[in-house]
This record gives sequence, C-alpha cells and structure tokens, in this order.
Amino acid sequence: MTTESYDLRKVGLKVTHPRTRILQLLEQRTPQHHLTAEDIYRLLLDDGEEIGLATVYRVLTQFEAAGLVLKHNFEGGQAVYELDRGSHHDHMVDMETGKIIEFESAEIEALQHKIAAQYGYELEEHSLVLYVRKKR
Repeated sequence: MTTESYDLRKVGLKVTHPRTRILQLLEQRTPQHHLTAEDIYRLLLDDGEEIGLATVYRVLTQFEAAGLVLKHNFEGGQAVYELDRGSHHDHMVDMETGKIIEFESAEIEALQHKIAAQYGYELEEHSLVLYVRKKR
C-alpha cells in the first residue's frame, strides 16, 4: 500500500486516482511550497492527467475537511493549500512577488502565549502572517 493510499484510508476517504494524484503533488511540492487549485490543475495537465478543475477543487475541499491539508487565504491572493503534517509554523508573504515563506520561532510562540495570559486567556490556536517587502 502506498503512503498516499494509507493517508487517504486513515482519514476515511476512498482511494481514487484523482485523490491519489493530488495528494502526490502536494507531497512533492511541500513543505516550502503552497499550491493553488489552479497550480495543481496545471501540474496534472502537464503530466497528461485528465482530471478537471472542478474535481481538483472538490478533492481539496474533501482533504481540508478530513484534516489532510490546510487552506490559507493570504491577503490579495488566491487560496493556497499545503499538507497538514501536524507541526505548527507561521508565514511571511512577499508583497511584490507573492512568494510564501514558512518560518518557526520559539520566541514568537512564547510571546503569544504570554500576551494571551496577560489578558486572562489561554491560547488555543493561532495564525500569524507577516506581509513583507525586500529591503532596498
């Protein structure tokens, strides 16, 4: 059994060719690459696959609901998808190129917990996106 088949069955999804191919593409392109549905569709076409764009969107929605992928809606851009491998990271978005950079910072994580505690809360989850430009 392939890794993709195991991952699909583990989350209760039937193993189909479109699901397997889309999951393979996401595994090949991540963790440092975020793909739109259109990116995935073009990659499938480049590989000679006859999987429609509507199917790509439907599969990505199923993957998101099953917890296989994370969907991000960064400001000013299309929704992008990445595999959810269970480890937390934050993002920077280059405002000029649209490039998405993943990063981890123990200091930032600790500070967010501290700020929540100062206001009498416990941090459950969060999303941090920094919108950046290259220094000139």
